[in-house]
Amino acid sequence: MRILLYNPDNGVTRNFMPHLWMFLLQALTPPGHEVLLIDGNAQPMDENGVARFVRENNIGLVGIGAMTRMVAKAYRVADAVRATGVPVVMGGPHVTEEADEALGRNGGPRHADAVALGEADETWPKIVADAARGKLKDIYAPVDEFGQDRKPTLQAYPKIPWDTINLDQFNLLPKMVKGMLQRVGEGWGTFRIVPVESGRGCPYGCEFCTVTGFFGDSIRFRTNKSVVDELLLLKARARSEGGQIAVFFIDDNFAINVKRTKSLLRDIIAAGAQVHWVAQISANLLRDEELVDLIAASGGKWVFIGMESIDPANLASVNKGFNKPGEYAAVLERLAQRNVYAITSFIFGMDNDTPGVAERTLQEIRTWPPGLPIFGLLTPLPATPLYKRLEAAGRLTRPKHWQEFIPFAMAHTPLKMTIEQAHAEVKYGWASSYSAEAISHAVDSLGAKPLGYRINIFLARICFRGIYFPQMGLWAWLKLISQNRHTISALVREGFATWRHNPVRTA
Repeated sequence: MRILLYNPDNGVTRNFMPHLWMFLLQALTPPGHEVLLIDGNAQPMDENGVARFVRENNIGLVGIGAMTRMVAKAYRVADAVRATGVPVVMGGPHVTEEADEALGRNGGPRHADAVALGEADETWPKIVADAARGKLKDIYAPVDEFGQDRKPTLQAYPKIPWDTINLDQFNLLPKMVKGMLQRVGEGWGTFRIVPVESGRGCPYGCEFCTVTGFFGDSIRFRTNKSVVDELLLLKARARSEGGQIAVFFIDDNFAINVKRTKSLLRDIIAAGAQVHWVAQISANLLRDEELVDLIAASGGKWVFIGMESIDPANLASVNKGFNKPGEYAAVLERLAQRNVYAITSFIFGMDNDTPGVAERTLQEIRTWPPGLPIFGLLTPLPATPLYKRLEAAGRLTRPKHWQEFIPFAMAHTPLKMTIEQAHAEVKYGWASSYSAEAISHAVDSLGAKPLGYRINIFLARICFRGIYFPQMGLWAWLKLISQNRHTISALVREGFATWRHNPVRTA
């Protein structure tokens, strides 16, 4: 049987990396089946295009995974595929919490023939076997012999064959840029950001987060050797094809067990498995100087920190009081001293926010080392404690907001500002942080660093700008290049001057 695993885009922004679940399920598929992958972020298709692909490639089963913000597109694709007569199984955080919606049990249309609840490591082989026999069940849940929820161990983690998987659709370098980079130096045939997990679960239980509901608070880790071997495989592939690979550790909190994380990073260093990597780590865990030293030595370049707010009252209201805004500056400076920079995430529209929250936040950000600030709105995702609290209080304005995804739009009424004011705060945060002037300032603030660091922050700001501002078309990119032409010219001039003094000879 030929199987298609499909992850939709949300129609607004494109992720910088593919989704791990597709590669993991491909590795877990029993022998005798062929698995094809389409990530909508890298290979955009509408529902008719996916249905046509299914027909033309004789697909016998389609698996679709989606987060809440992508589920409307996922349902449209599922409907189109089922119309061809091919069964669809859906999974992921949203479907786990809204299984009746996917199965049409809540009065709406049925979108899926089957749903996989929670982590599908153990249930996926059963789904494939049942589909091959034409005997799909409605629901597949990871439970033990007593009917209790069971979380899979990660000790026997499947080997993902990164050396043979076709990754062409995930190359982030446009053809025109690839040629130019190859003339400057070797090793730029491709550039990919690859997802890797070293563990699952988070004990914190932040009110707005779906992680605890999906993965639970049971923290599980892969063996150090398993992770190191995977990094070595990725590093060898990049070297063999003359390209670059960066890794995003998708763990919910990469350093949740600091002792274990230090052990893993030491093993990465000892094995020479360093690649440039990004991970999500809570600010409170980055007080540890030795941990930060190991992050830098093992290849860590960016750390995603969910700061959420500079207001302790806001943090306490969403059960994230372990974040201490007074420590933010010291944490970021500690990272920057080791040439590691931060992606700092903020949420506006929280219960203690008032108009002007964006500028108050930016006043703090401007005193920190340059990084990548991102801004969003408090969003009640289904089945989270936040959703239940707002529903009980009658504050939800769009209870099924995912059925019509609108980016950066609130689905409930804030306490101390209007919805329109909250939207304006987010827009102000993005516009102030990603204007040509702000990007130039971020680049200039690294004037004492080697050129590569300034190019890094420039490219990262340009790409992250696209999370909020539309820039998926050629005209949008040409306009963006024009707006930043002075910064680009300065970097190019310095780059060629450096190259003339230290030319790189290519074969």
